[in-house]
Amino acid sequence: MLLADGRLPTGGHAHSSGLEPALAAGLRQSQVPDFIRGRLETVGVVEAAATVVTRRWAVSGGSASELEAISNELLARTPSAPLREASIQLGRGLARLASRLWPQHHAVQLLMALPGHPMRPLALGVFTAVAGMDDTAAARSCLYDDAQTVASAALKLLPVDPAEPVEWLLQVAPTIERIARAAVEVHCAADIPATTGPLVEQWSLEHNARSRRIFRA
Repeated sequence: MLLADGRLPTGGHAHSSGLEPALAAGLRQSQVPDFIRGRLETVGVVEAAATVVTRRWAVSGGSASELEAISNELLARTPSAPLREASIQLGRGLARLASRLWPQHHAVQLLMALPGHPMRPLALGVFTAVAGMDDTAAARSCLYDDAQTVASAALKLLPVDPAEPVEWLLQVAPTIERIARAAVEVHCAADIPATTGPLVEQWSLEHNARSRRIFRA
């Protein structure tokens, strides 16, 4: 559970998973649960599948070119430059922690050598593989991390009772499980879904241009 916790020393505390720009664009507090669910059904579907594909690559002892192919497929599904950069920042933190814990592991070494640095799903996929997690647990970790990042950010951005974000996470638990099961059925990089959230992408571009903000993204 700590792997998907905001206290993990990988920089996740600096991100809101798009909540801050969404609120700036007019999202109401009552709509935050729907926002979390919407991210899971779009961004989450893509990233959970990419995490699973990368985990399998790491377990199978795949090559650098195969990892780069997964990276390219994920980049193609992330058109917003600020969202790419945010994912790379989070991926860099996970990769750095993995290299500290398992510096001699082949998959970790290839991850660290990936041109342009890995996005979060790639780093998470390698991390879960080396940590001994299975496909479903890897996908679930990816999805829960995204949802709890929104919930944690809400405590800083909204006048919300601290118990309410916990309730939000409980409400989306069935969604997380369903998407995690679907992610396990993706077997190659080319089959990673290409669902997207146009408003999330637009808000990320607007947020990137702001000089006053609390979170990186």
